[in-house]
Amino acid sequence: MPARVFRMIVLVACLLGGFFPDIHAGALLPAEPEESLRVDELLDNESRLYLMLYSLNGDGKVDYVTGRHIHEQNRNEFGNPVYYAARFPFFYWWNHTLWVDQEQDGVNGNEVVYQENVDFDRTRYKPCLFNGQPC
Repeated sequence: MPARVFRMIVLVACLLGGFFPDIHAGALLPAEPEESLRVDELLDNESRLYLMLYSLNGDGKVDYVTGRHIHEQNRNEFGNPVYYAARFPFFYWWNHTLWVDQEQDGVNGNEVVYQENVDFDRTRYKPCLFNGQPC
């Protein structure tokens, strides 16, 4: 009898995995791009995030963003701010999806979808025009 119950639980789990593929969709998230593909960096003091914007196609259009927690902020001897951020990102924006990595251990499959159908809003940090020049 216990073996029968165990098989039924495994069967139900397998069937549910087919209906809810986003539960383990973290494997679909590409690894953080190399530094040569970075097009901009932003600092969000409100949420204490250091954001790195990448262009995976190399065309300058932002299509991948990472957000790292800022652990500490100091000033150097010249009075300029110095930020100490986490080694790995906490948030990833890619393919109209916001992913979260609770472990902050890099892209390794344990990332989960936090919100779908969302784009990174760059205009929140920089206006579309600055002195008549596009961002």
